[in-house]
Parts: sequence; C-alpha cells; structure tokens
Amino acid sequence: MTRAVVARGSELRVEDVVLPEPGPTEVRVRIRAAGVCHSDLSMVNGTLAPAYPLVLGHEAAGEVVSDGPLAGEHVVLNWSPPCRACWFCAHGEPWLCATTSGPSVPRGHTADGEPLHVTLGVGGLAEQVVVPAHAVIPVPRDVPFPVAALLGCAALTGVGAVRRTAGVAAGETVVVIGLGGVGLAVVVAARAAGASRVIAVDVSDAKRPLALAAGATDYLVSDDGLSRAVRGLTEGRGADHAFECVGRAVTMRAAWRATRRGGAVTVVGMGGRDDLLSLSALDIFHSARTLRASVYGSSDPDRDVPPLAAEIRDGTLDLSPLITDLIGLDDAPEAFARMMRGEGARSVVVLD
Repeated sequence: MTRAVVARGSELRVEDVVLPEPGPTEVRVRIRAAGVCHSDLSMVNGTLAPAYPLVLGHEAAGEVVSDGPLAGEHVVLNWSPPCRACWFCAHGEPWLCATTSGPSVPRGHTADGEPLHVTLGVGGLAEQVVVPAHAVIPVPRDVPFPVAALLGCAALTGVGAVRRTAGVAAGETVVVIGLGGVGLAVVVAARAAGASRVIAVDVSDAKRPLALAAGATDYLVSDDGLSRAVRGLTEGRGADHAFECVGRAVTMRAAWRATRRGGAVTVVGMGGRDDLLSLSALDIFHSARTLRASVYGSSDPDRDVPPLAAEIRDGTLDLSPLITDLIGLDDAPEAFARMMRGEGARSVVVLD
C-alpha cells in the first residue's frame, strides 16, 4: 500500500492505493517532493477527460528504491519520456513524441480493488510511484528535492519557452501574462537571459511581490488597457516577446495585442478545446507577428534537466520564488483549492 491523492471527478482525497511491482524495464521511486501543477487541476475541472479513479501529480522528484543500475539515485520524473524512434524524435522534436501517453494511464488499483489510473503516466502526488526506467533523470544529490521537483514541469516548461522556443536575447523586452509556477519560471528565465524589461501581468496586485522576487522589472494588473500600458513601457512599440501562461483565448489575444509588429507571441498555457481564438486576416498580415505554442518548453528533459540542475547548484538559476507553500500530502486537496482561487504560485508536497 502507498498513500496518494486520488481524484474521482472533482472529489479529491488522500487514500491508500496498491501499485504493481516494477517490471524489467520499470523502477519504483520513493517520492520526496511533488508540485501541485495547473495541469493536474485540468484533470478535475473538465479541461481534460482522464479516467477515474486517478492519482494526481506529474511534477516530482525522489529516490529510486527498486533494484537495478539506478538504485539509490536521486531522480526527476519525466512525464513525457520520448521513444527516440518516432518521426518527431528522429527530427529533433522529442517534446512532440508520438508515443506520449494520454492524460491517464492504467496502473495498480485502489484498496478496494478498483482499477486505478495515474496522471500522465506518473501519479506523482503519492508516497511511491512505479514508472518506466527511461522516465527518470538522475540529478546531483545536493539539489534539494522541492526544487528538483520543479525541473519535472514548471521550470523545464518556463525556462525552455524562453530559451528554446522563443530564444529571448539580451536587451529584448518581454511581457508575461499569468504568474503561476510556469509564468514565474518564464520571468526568472527572461531576466537571466538579459531582457531589458520583464513586464509581469496578472489579474490582481497580489502576485506583485512574487513577480518582483522572480526578476520582473514592472508589474501590471490585467485589464482592457493592458496593451496601452505595455506600449507605455516599451517606447510605444509593444514587447518583443509575449508569453501567455494561462491557457485562455482572451489572454492569448491580450498577449498578441501587447506585442510589437514583428514580435513573437509564445503560448505556454494549455487551453480548452472549445475556447476559440479569433484574429483578423488583415491583423495577421499587417502586424507580422509570430504566434506559436511551446509544448514542454520545446525541451528534451534528458538533455536539459542536468544543466538546469547544475545552474541551481552554482546559483545562476534561482527557482525559490516559484515555491510559495511547502505542505504535506494531506494538505494537497487544499492546495488545489488555493490554485483555483489564484493564490500563490507553486505548492510543493514534501514527504519524509
């Protein structure tokens, strides 16, 4: 038995579950820290349609406790391990791997014998998980587990969006809409890239201290005058780059309007199937802007996690502003409630 945060639709509770024994190509990982991510919320609020009962969580770090060559390693879990054989992997786009699992994967059963599913093949909000061996990435033992967990999603997604998808250069201006864990990671990365202005945007003033701690030079509360306010901070042009980290058509359009002619809009937030974005054909032509998505930060976790861990060790990458709450497993359902209210950034479950 292992304890886990289990969803049955919108009902969340911590309960005992039974995981299978690791197969020849699998490992058992004792989870030491796991982030509560907005993608997990998408599993229970109707944005996605997983199977239930479902163990939540996909952003996690821990220690391999099964036998084998990885035994004892401190690892980050990769919820999208590439196959290295499909067309996308062969053409340098492993973040689009054709074998990526759906929102839920069958694994184990509840204490009552009901078939169980895990989020994105991980189910990281649990004391232990069983995952494919190629879904874990070793990291140095002196990287703290709560920070290492962020390398499994928020940091890799946000930093990758800045460095790999958008290629933000020193001296450029950046606007970031939506300041959850991923949005704050974008702020951290944009500032580290040498952006001359990093304009952070959210729906209330409550996120201002978090944004400034992450490196934002300016903070704006989102309203109908956002594009005008951004232009006022960028010599009338608009930002060189806009990052939408919410996943809604209305904020994607706001990002589009806040970007200069010839600039780039990078959509990082995952939106709903029926939330349609409308842009006029003339606007697309006249503005000469680029609109693109950043899936998992256009990153290859096997390649990108180790150098990010090295940056954390030497102090050049500070992810501490992303974490606003360190909690226990039993506190995870309330962390989801805080996320729905738009409070804080990342809550990280810490297990002894």
